[in-house]
Amino acid sequence: MFLYQLINFFFVSSQKEEEKSQYDLSLYKRGDLLEVPRTMFTHFGIYLGDNRVAHLIPDILPVITKDKSAISTVVTNNRLLIGVITKIASVRVDSVSDFGYGSEILVNRMDEVCSQPPLDGDEVARRAEKLMGSVTYSLLWYNCEHYVMYCRYGMAISYQTYQFCTAVRKIVCSRMSSYFTALCGVGAMLYVGCATPLTVLLTVLISFTIWMAA
Repeated sequence: MFLYQLINFFFVSSQKEEEKSQYDLSLYKRGDLLEVPRTMFTHFGIYLGDNRVAHLIPDILPVITKDKSAISTVVTNNRLLIGVITKIASVRVDSVSDFGYGSEILVNRMDEVCSQPPLDGDEVARRAEKLMGSVTYSLLWYNCEHYVMYCRYGMAISYQTYQFCTAVRKIVCSRMSSYFTALCGVGAMLYVGCATPLTVLLTVLISFTIWMAA
């Protein structure tokens, strides 16, 4: 048992040393916009200086407990997922290592994308710090990208949300989708046996609307 604890202690210590040395803090300036590409999305934060990153992240734990030491630990996937579903999030400060979570960190890439010039670094950081605390989360209307875009450029927009909505629109508002909707409507009427003028009108109207939007 003692041997296991000793090995575990050295493993954790070496892991922490590796995390500390993974990111070069000299690359980041106060007010920089940091991006961490993930498999399904990109996470964003604002560098405040002194190895501190402010970022908006869904987290259910602050609602369950007031234990600050537990809340300050790295947000797990379970905490994050429940936070997304319940729309509970907070703007919090973590170290660069905890924010990056082992992934590559991109710096100020949005400067090349956004039409607005970035604000002064100190102003960006002040905005980020002013918004600290609990917020109502929305995957489409207020996520981590909206937060950092407001802080750095003065407008709360999300390119990820725009791309997602565009992709959904292409799928939903397509000619194939209108054909499929009409077919499902006819099939449902035949199966249930309720081909009334109203159901026929609804089927035609919905299919026609999708057709015109395509």
